[in-house]
Amino acid sequence: MSGSSKKILCLSNGHGEDLIAGQIIRAIDQNHPQIKMAVMPIVGSGAVYQQLGVPIIGPTQTMPSGGVFYMNPLMLLRDLWSGLVSLTWQQLRAVWQYSRDCDGLLVTGDIVVVAIAQLTGRPYLVMLCAHSSYYEGEVKLGWLLWRCLSSNRCLAVFTRDQRTATDLNQQGLTKAQFVGTPVMDAVLPQGKDLSLNPKLPMIALLPGSRLPEARHNLDLMLQLVIAIAQAEPVQFWAALVPDLMTELAAIAEVKGWKVKANRLVYPLEIGTVVINFATDAFADILQQASLVIGMTGTAIEQAVGLGKPVITLPGVGPAFTYRFAEAQMRLLGRSIQVIGDRPADAEIIQQAAQRVRATLADASYLQLCRQNGMERMGKSGGSRAIADCLASYLDCL
Repeated sequence: MSGSSKKILCLSNGHGEDLIAGQIIRAIDQNHPQIKMAVMPIVGSGAVYQQLGVPIIGPTQTMPSGGVFYMNPLMLLRDLWSGLVSLTWQQLRAVWQYSRDCDGLLVTGDIVVVAIAQLTGRPYLVMLCAHSSYYEGEVKLGWLLWRCLSSNRCLAVFTRDQRTATDLNQQGLTKAQFVGTPVMDAVLPQGKDLSLNPKLPMIALLPGSRLPEARHNLDLMLQLVIAIAQAEPVQFWAALVPDLMTELAAIAEVKGWKVKANRLVYPLEIGTVVINFATDAFADILQQASLVIGMTGTAIEQAVGLGKPVITLPGVGPAFTYRFAEAQMRLLGRSIQVIGDRPADAEIIQQAAQRVRATLADASYLQLCRQNGMERMGKSGGSRAIADCLASYLDCL
């Protein structure tokens, strides 16, 4: 890249989109330091960017829906009551003002942030997160998104899988390409010692990151762990977010669990059930897991990409409901098994425990999961590839 510095604004609209953008920004910082990044997360607080120390140019706020009000229109009313219109207007003003001096924009998300980028009049690149041919058979972008992505201002479109890129190419959007999935760069092993018993399978628990939903999800998982442990000798590791840690003791106590050091313990007649937990070992927990029990979005995609079988329980939402889980199963294929079509109850929990046991014993299915993960999510390295493409386009501007 040429010696002159370049100024880029990143727009994203969701926790998973923030994570994707964060991985690309890391790759830019490491390989193209002359590109100066700033961000505007349209949904949520932008915690990923705060951890990276990237400037956030406008106001942020976590809304009641967590940005997924399309799953429940009533949540939109709660968002509006919480100041969504005023917040969005302030964010738009910040984007329009800041982008005047930018060389371009990097967009991760859907029509919302793509349309905002288009309205700035600046050139932009898109990581198209919300569309996949695995969802729809054939991608249907809608006339507005298609028009934006087909415009000269949109320099490149990166898809979440090869099938979608091929589909869009065949439809006439030749700038669409697949170079890897950035979220897979966030699960490279970090060398965390989990002190596992090599003779026992390890089950990873992923209750999610949004509160209070993650609290309810963890409550269900504690019940499921007891059901599994009564019939199957396994070990458990939970990847928890720091916000959930402050409520962990209270959540555990209600169900008869105790917190001891970095463990949750529960007495059974056959012996004590132990769940190890950590807030800083997510990648290693996923890498070393034999099976994943998850009630979240991006983390399940990462688990599937690593070839892990995933068991999910529908929750009460607003994010991880049966509707979300079913759509996720279409996106990620046979690696995911959704147990039940309603918020999990005692009957569904017992069914899930039986499915866990059957899955761990099915060698052919476990091999299928490894093959499916590579097909659906691709290899790591997508962040560096997108960063290099961005740098290349900037050189030509």
